[in-house]
Amino acid sequence: MKKILLLAAASSSILIASCQETATEMPIEVETETPIVKAEVKSEPTLQEAKEFLEKAEKKIVELNAEAARIYWINANFITDDTDWLTSKIGAEGALLSTKLANDAKRFNDLTLPADMARKIDGLKRGSNFPAPDKPGAAKELSTIQTNLNSAYGKGKFKYKSNDPQFADMYEDNADAIINLGQASDIIAKSRDPKELRAVWEGWRKISPPMKNEYSRMVEIINEGSNELGYKDAGALWRSGYDMPADDFTKEADRLWGQVKPLYDELHCHVRAKLNENYGDDIVPLDQPIRADLLGNMWGQSWGNIYDMVVPNPDAPSIDETQLILDAGYDEIEMVKVGEKFFTSLGFDPLPQTFWDRSLFVKPKDREVVCHASAWDIDDKDDIRIKMCIKINSEDFKTVHHELGHNFYQRAYKNQPVYYKDGANDGFHEAIGDMISLSITPDYLVKIGLLDENAVPDASADLNLLMAQAMEKVAFLPFGLMVDQWRWKVFNGEYAPDEYNAGWWELREKYQGLRSPGDRPANAFDPGAKYHIPGNTPYMRYFLAHILQFQFHQAACEIAGVEGPLHRCSIYGNKEVGSRFEGMMKMGSSKPWPEALEAFTGKSKMDGSAIVAYFDPLMTYLKEENKDRTCGW
Repeated sequence: MKKILLLAAASSSILIASCQETATEMPIEVETETPIVKAEVKSEPTLQEAKEFLEKAEKKIVELNAEAARIYWINANFITDDTDWLTSKIGAEGALLSTKLANDAKRFNDLTLPADMARKIDGLKRGSNFPAPDKPGAAKELSTIQTNLNSAYGKGKFKYKSNDPQFADMYEDNADAIINLGQASDIIAKSRDPKELRAVWEGWRKISPPMKNEYSRMVEIINEGSNELGYKDAGALWRSGYDMPADDFTKEADRLWGQVKPLYDELHCHVRAKLNENYGDDIVPLDQPIRADLLGNMWGQSWGNIYDMVVPNPDAPSIDETQLILDAGYDEIEMVKVGEKFFTSLGFDPLPQTFWDRSLFVKPKDREVVCHASAWDIDDKDDIRIKMCIKINSEDFKTVHHELGHNFYQRAYKNQPVYYKDGANDGFHEAIGDMISLSITPDYLVKIGLLDENAVPDASADLNLLMAQAMEKVAFLPFGLMVDQWRWKVFNGEYAPDEYNAGWWELREKYQGLRSPGDRPANAFDPGAKYHIPGNTPYMRYFLAHILQFQFHQAACEIAGVEGPLHRCSIYGNKEVGSRFEGMMKMGSSKPWPEALEAFTGKSKMDGSAIVAYFDPLMTYLKEENKDRTCGW
């Protein structure tokens, strides 16, 4: 149950497009102290009291959600000081309610409850991933630290002057050569100069050392708050939200990683060899981890920007999806209507008229808006919307399908109690959106009239497609896992503050096979250079989403009876798939996620083998390419 938790920073009715969210989007500063409201102490609570407590709590959550969703929508579409103030105010109210209900719910810890009631009570106790202890001043101190950490990240800039002509535009009206994250990321993505890449990579990490002391203090506070809720540390609190003991979830994450690691290892070996061909042995030794600044992404979490170095068949035929969309004369609305048709072809009801009346599809000319793609559920019923500044290109065509996946999920569980209006676990929502995007295949493009059947590339083009996908989706897997692995070790004391940075690189080398481009300063706090650390956003959901999207896709293709390789399968038009899919979606989080997973896939365990099956042709290619290479690090 994550509704009231997210009211403190952003409504849970808002679902961001992907794990690569805009790094500079910042929570609003909240100056008001959020007071601790102590639980009323009574002896021997009864089942009836628990029932009444849950009914009253639900009413309060629904009322606050209804107000908060509209305020956040207005703020995202009309960014002014006034709407910022309203957002700050409602965020503080959400934090207060979350804290109060979590503390009040503890009263029923020793009461034997029916399964449904126990699930709701447990959700309330986990209403915040960052609980403050029940003592004067703790909530204010925690809020202040979180605001400071977010502010330090959002305001992050550093001095760097590139001499590369392709970056000249960023220095117009910028005589001091001060660049922000977006500009630095552009250099990391496009430059092929290792000296420049290292300078920019290290420059961005100058913003984070001042965060370290406050981050350490925040860990102390939330660990104390977690203890009061009955958890040994904040990491145990986080891991308790997966319908299994916290320690069992740690093992489950490692099991999933073990399934996909061989594929990642082959990709890593091949990419390192290609980087070596480009940069030489001094920059990319063939027996060491890869320098993290050479992979086209500020955090080395996705490698798509260096796809040109690894493309298997440069001369193979390809599909220019953007040109197809332009040739078809699609505008922004038509792109969304095509996405809607995907879901109605599966048997889902069309989107309500309010969706078309109230969504934002095009960037307004008269005001600033948050353009980052997101899906919204305003009233927990039928007022669903997307907010995008759509561009007529292939990337946004896929993003539209992804966002609509969130909307149809939101509407599917609209009849659940507010406690269960969420994904079965925090990986499900993103996985459903991404699973739909996997069906945007040449066959799908033919069926919707974008591509002539005679223009469908043969299998010789598949390796290029799979490599491009792997550089994003496979490359991300170990990073998606290790971010919270690091936090769990911080929370349980395995990494003391003076070991934060060493621990970060220990895990990055262990899981990703990456290293820093040079020795790090003694005061470095490189975790703080990734938004989700100072932004206090759990990250395991993205790892799980990458596992689940392929498992969903494989199950859907089996239900549809589609023959051939998974990467060529599209479920467009298959109502049997749609019926099974919607059945899972309607459950929301009302049942343990293994039950929801089994309702659609027939399996109650998450399974990484679907990714391996999807990329099987690429795996064969990689093994052949790597057969005479020394892999590993």
